[in-house]
Order: sequence, then C-alpha cells, then structure tokens
Amino acid sequence: MFKLYFASTSAFVRKVMVTAHCLGLAEQIEKLDSAAHPIQRDERIARFSPLAKVPALQTADGLALFDSRVICEYLNDYAGGTLFPAAGTPRWQSLTRLALGDGLVDAALLARYESTARPVDKQWDGWIDGQLVKVRAALADIETQAAHWSRVPDDIGLIAIGCGLGYLDFRFAHLNWRDRHPATAAWFAEFDQHPAMLATRPVA
Repeated sequence: MFKLYFASTSAFVRKVMVTAHCLGLAEQIEKLDSAAHPIQRDERIARFSPLAKVPALQTADGLALFDSRVICEYLNDYAGGTLFPAAGTPRWQSLTRLALGDGLVDAALLARYESTARPVDKQWDGWIDGQLVKVRAALADIETQAAHWSRVPDDIGLIAIGCGLGYLDFRFAHLNWRDRHPATAAWFAEFDQHPAMLATRPVA
C-alpha cells in the first residue's frame, strides 16, 4: 500500500493518479488529507516532505518521494510500465512533453495564486498577464503537435499535457482555449474520455 498526500484539485496529483490508474496501481494508493498552500504551510505534509507540497508519496517500505515527476517514474518502474520510454529520441520527446505540460500548469498556478493567495492591494495584473502569456505559448506549441498524438494516456508527456488542459478547464474556463486550438481540442476530446482521466476529474 502506498500513501499519497492528495488534493483533488491539483493537476500534479491528478497526473500521479492517472499514471496509477494506467498502471493498475490506483487501488493500492491510500489518499491522505492535505491542504497544501503557497503561504499557509500544512505541517502534515511537512513532516513527510520538507517542501510541504502535493503530491508526496510514501512507499510500502517507507521511502519518501516527491515531486510528481519522481512519483510517476517510480510507479512506472514499480509496475514495469512503459509510460516513460527507456531511451533515445522517444524518451527525450516524452520528457519534453512532460516539461511542457508541467510548465503550463506551473504558469497557470502562479497566475491563480496572484489573485487568490495575495492580498488584493498587493496583486499585480502584470504578473498574471505574464504567466498567461506562457500558458498561451504552451497551447500554441501543443497545437502544432496534437494531431499526431495517441488518443490514450500511454505516455507520461501526454498525461501531463492532458492534466494541464483539464486544469485550464477547471480553473481558467474563461480562456476558452479550444477556440484557437482546434487540433488540441479534437485530441483532448478523445483523450479526456479515457477511464483514467474520467476517474480523476478535479472536484472543487
């Protein structure tokens, strides 16, 4: 049994859980309550991970793992999976897609924190705009590739991007990202219906 500090709204936690579902490990993960926050440190997580961030995973033998990339690769190795290509160009392409998906979420999170965690009188619209430029640039890059991608979560980079797009739907629906990215929208419409994605939808 694994123990996972969990938040249903986190795209990074979702990435771990999609990975676990794809590898047949989801039923082996005990979800622990947590309230990760950029300002208000959750000591429950901090006792396990010095960063006090989710996701953080404890293995059956007590190994502490963080962040989501490390946890996903560990689970893939544990299950003998193929979500991380072993070598060569396919590996570097997959890891670059992973970085793209994670970077999209990082930028979206920073924009959200500016408007939700920072006092109103200290909020900076320029910061939010700058982060959303990164989101839009990530979407533009995804649009050039999405038509050629698998429609199922069989690659860690695609899982990261799928969770990133899901996070935009959840927290930034006003961006209407599908309007300017038809290839990405078509890809995600199928990808998001996979059982692993349906089982991990964020809940407010």
